[in-house]
Amino acid sequence: MTLSKQVQDSFDDAQENLRNALAFSARSEEPYVSKHIADLMHSIENIKHVTNLLAISEKVMKDLEDQD
Repeated sequence: MTLSKQVQDSFDDAQENLRNALAFSARSEEPYVSKHIADLMHSIENIKHVTNLLAISEKVMKDLEDQD
């Protein structure tokens, strides 16, 4: 099952806010702060991609079961 529109939109908003935070932290914070903000952005992106991949795999598995 893919992400709902509301969750997808919330993730996109979160990434936009984190991108802004990363830009500010790169200029004024210690490097580890920027690293952790980037990690959060990466985690959100991974969730979006893995959820999509799982939806595709479920469909393929269902199609294979239907063939038997």
